Amino acid sequence: MENKETDFGFKKVNREEKSNLVKEVFSSVAKKYDLMNDLMSAGVHRVWKNEMVKEIDFNDKSKNFRVIDLAGGTGDIAFRITKKANSQTVKCAIDVVDINQEMLDVGKERAVDLNLFQNLTFTCCDGENLCFENETFDFFTIAFGIRNFTNIDVALREAYRVLKPNSKFICLEFSKVNDYFLQKIYDAYSFKVIPKIGEVVLKDKDSYQYLVESIRKFPSQDQFKKMIEDAGFVDVSYKNLTFGTAAIHIGYKK
Repeated sequence: MENKETDFGFKKVNREEKSNLVKEVFSSVAKKYDLMNDLMSAGVHRVWKNEMVKEIDFNDKSKNFRVIDLAGGTGDIAFRITKKANSQTVKCAIDVVDINQEMLDVGKERAVDLNLFQNLTFTCCDGENLCFENETFDFFTIAFGIRNFTNIDVALREAYRVLKPNSKFICLEFSKVNDYFLQKIYDAYSFKVIPKIGEVVLKDKDSYQYLVESIRKFPSQDQFKKMIEDAGFVDVSYKNLTFGTAAIHIGYKK
């Protein structure tokens, strides 16, 4: 019998409720989302995102590439990819897709401020039911978003569907720290400090309590690797960052 409940942090909620609950969280934090990332990670998230974008390999400069960046509302990954494409004189159109319009609005404003609006399209769309045709994209990127999905397996199958043959899936996500003592320190920081930062900066402790809890509920590196393989991807691998605090997961559609 189908399980009608799923995790929302450490709570159990009806599967049909989770999407709206996640929307509420990100609507609440949208305007200071990137500032909070800097405060929570002491800026390390920028290093992780730079490492992720290194996995975008524009190996044919005569090609018109198309990238989908899912859960990328504020544009952090898309802007990095755009700058890389510009530096290599590569044609690259990027669809920034997010279920949350407030996050997309922040990304649009930033794109204008940075003069990076050209070749970017912002679309409000559910990652479990993407509004794109089969075999549309050369790269699929998602950073710190997939753990918030109600049905991660469905999102992975959608990623596979919209990618062209000979394309690449790239996911950056928080993961399992691979040292017992570091894990204890990380737990103490996560549960005591991060929600407090949310309370002080945004007057919103609950959203960051959820975000911390959602990290703990996400599958391990090997478990998530298996999920990516089950979606159809091959040559799946992952690279730990900062002792496994985060990991970059790679898969290919042949």
